[in-house]
Amino acid sequence: MNKRKAKIERKTKETDIQLEIMIDGTGNSCIQTGIGFFDHMLNHLSKHGFMDIYLNAQGDLEVDSHHTIEDIGIVFGQALSKALGNKIGIKRYGSCILPMEDALVLCSIDISGRPYCAIDAVFTVPMIGTMQTEMIEEFFRAVSFYGGINLHIKVLAGKNNHHIAEAMFKAFAKALDEAAQIDTRIKGVLSTKGILET
Repeated sequence: MNKRKAKIERKTKETDIQLEIMIDGTGNSCIQTGIGFFDHMLNHLSKHGFMDIYLNAQGDLEVDSHHTIEDIGIVFGQALSKALGNKIGIKRYGSCILPMEDALVLCSIDISGRPYCAIDAVFTVPMIGTMQTEMIEEFFRAVSFYGGINLHIKVLAGKNNHHIAEAMFKAFAKALDEAAQIDTRIKGVLSTKGILET
């Protein structure tokens, strides 16, 4: 099987991003966004999703983290869509209920080509490190829209904000890994329509 990979670059007046992913990887990563906690979360996404991620991003962090995180979400979604290609043989659906100490998070996805994003998470602090907690939802929303993914994340329990965020990224990683897997029983794509819309 050919390794499914993609390389995307995006440069605007606000950000300069280079991203390379390999879906069929081993969880290796080299990630530099200038936002320490976000790097930590993306490293979890790589490790627990068995996806190789190489990311270098420079953004207007003197403003805040918004443009950098949202644009990385856009690029990550685009890279996923490109790497998955025609989606032939993928399981399409993936889900995970993941515990992280006091936190328990449900993530369920459908790589349908039709984006939808529902995030049910409450944070009790505005920042974790130098990352705005409200940007966690913005990242996943951008990934969903530009990756053509129906994404639901629901925090079922949790008190520690770090644990909640980490469980969200790990659950997404594991659900994505499941949905992107090739199932040899699937002929074409897993849809009665015969296509997964893009």
